[in-house]
Order: sequence, then C-alpha cells, then structure tokens
Amino acid sequence: MSLDWIYWAISWILLLWHSAWDAIGVSAGAFLGTNWSWILAIIFLVVTLRVILFPIFVKQIKSQRAMQAIQPQLKALQEKHKGDRETLQKEMMELYRKEKANPLMGCLPIFLQAPVFIGLFHVLRRLDPINQGKTKYGWTVEQFESATHARLFDVPIAGKFGSSAAELARLNASGTSVKILAGVLVAIMIATTYLTSRQMILKTGWAEDPQQRMIQRLMLYGIPASLLVSGAIFPIGVVIYWVTNNLFTLAQQQWVLRKYPPPPTAARLPKPGESARRTTGPRRTTDSRNPVQPAKPAKPAGRFSRSKANGTQPESKPVVDTKALAPKPGAKPVNPKKGRPAKRQG
Repeated sequence: MSLDWIYWAISWILLLWHSAWDAIGVSAGAFLGTNWSWILAIIFLVVTLRVILFPIFVKQIKSQRAMQAIQPQLKALQEKHKGDRETLQKEMMELYRKEKANPLMGCLPIFLQAPVFIGLFHVLRRLDPINQGKTKYGWTVEQFESATHARLFDVPIAGKFGSSAAELARLNASGTSVKILAGVLVAIMIATTYLTSRQMILKTGWAEDPQQRMIQRLMLYGIPASLLVSGAIFPIGVVIYWVTNNLFTLAQQQWVLRKYPPPPTAARLPKPGESARRTTGPRRTTDSRNPVQPAKPAKPAGRFSRSKANGTQPESKPVVDTKALAPKPGAKPVNPKKGRPAKRQG
C-alpha cells in the first residue's frame, strides 16, 4: 500500500505553516543561528495534529476510567474461571462490551500518530542538496532549498546523530555540533516519552488485567528504550517534532486528568509484583483519633478469678497498717523480751 497520501498531507501542513510564518516576517534572517519559520512550522504541525486527535484522546481517558471501574469484576471472573482460559476470555469480552471499555484504547492515539511521524520522517529525510526530486509532494525548489539549509543553533535540521561524513559535507555542518545537539535532543525525547507514560499511570494506577498491564509496561519502558537506539537515525527536525509532541501531551494529560479525575480506588492499585506480597502481624494505623492499642496480656487466673467462676466470694484478709506499727523517728528500740513476766520456778 502506497503512503504517498500521508507524505502529501504532511508536506501540505508543513508548507502551509511555513508560509504563514514567512508572511509575517519570521524568516527574515536567522536569530540565534536558527531559522525559526521552519522550527515553528514543525511545532505547529504538532499543534494541528493534537487538535485533530483531541476527541480521541478524551475517549482514551474515558475508556481507561471504565477499565478501572470494572477491575473488581475482572478479578472475580479470573477467580471463577481459573484454568478455563477460553471461557474467561469470552466473559471478559462480554464485560468489556457491556461496560463500553476497550483495553486497547490506550494505544490508539499512538497508532494514529504513527503515520504522521512516518510521513514527517520521510519528508525531512529527503532534504539533501543532491536530491533530484525537489518538487515532489507539492514542494517548490525554493522551499526545498530553504528547508535544506534551515538550522537550529547553527545545526541543520536535516542532520542526524548518525550522519556520515559525506552527508555532513553536503549540509555544510560540523560532525561534533550535530552529534552534540542531536544527542541532547534524543535524551530529552526519551525522558519526555517516559514522563508522559508515567504521568498517566501515576494518575490512573496499574491495571489488574494482565493484557492491560502489559500495554502499560510497554508504554512506560519499551518505547523509551527503543528510542535509545532508533534516535540515532532520526533527523533533528523529527526529534524536534517528537519532543514538542511529548511536551504537548504532558500539558494535555494534566488538564484532562484534572477534568476527569480517576476513581478513588485507582490510587490504591498495586504495582506489578506487589499483589503477591503478604504482610504479617497486626495492621497499624496512624489515625490519632482512634489509634489501635496493642492487646494487653491476659492475667493468670488467681484466687479471685477462680472464686468468681465458682460463684463464691473470695476470702478477705485483714488490712494491716504497717506505718502505724513502725517506730517513730528517734525512739529507742523496744526489746519485747524485757517486758515479759519471769517464769516461776518449780
């Protein structure tokens, strides 16, 4: 299947925004070694895409809320049909249909953005002075030459971390400068990709469904790890697009998560591996109004407890006042033998 329609659409949006910024005089000379008309054209390509996909993003959030709400029912089904995977899958699909929840909805925005990324990657990869197809996809020769020499901090946006010496020579670029800027942008791209997934998981919690949790792990760790390798072949213009898209996603997610807050139970969902852990001993609480006191040890059964159990009264002993019998301070000791009468003889 030909992807030319994607290349035409991306080129049209990119050139439209470049013409708009050029019309107001943004491209009149480079500022800080940057041709801002092309940089802003890439940034506003992201804005255009995210505005179009915003309703789908809201549907993604609502679907994730529905998935969180049915977690107790999913857990009950897993316990009920343990060992019967086929029946479990049928029951789960019926539950998803009934509650209008889709476990794959979390990846839908990425799937829809993938063609745009592929299109931009193809368009910017063609920015080479020796390219003969300069007027392809609706470009003019002037626009092509302008984009080929467009720079960000004196580094061409057509350059990449893995550019060869011949490519750098054609772009009139320094290999060290290209590698430094591309490396910094790729690092930011990886970090922001991780943060966008982490922000969503922290707000919604880890899913109980194994399939949904696998998707969350892929989003959190798999995609950023893949960018560590693939980022070397991305033109700087594509990396600018990705970083801008991630920053836009972070802001958009923050707004949507405040407008559609997760259910209270989502914050208490365990992380992967925590469900198998068990705690021993009494549960403690930090509520100062009703603290849990440790249990007092039982007293041994004495005379009182035995007599109470038998229905009899315990024996009472006379109380002796030891203070009254004690000698007063300064008094001479009394010998009790001297006060006794002598025994009579015979």
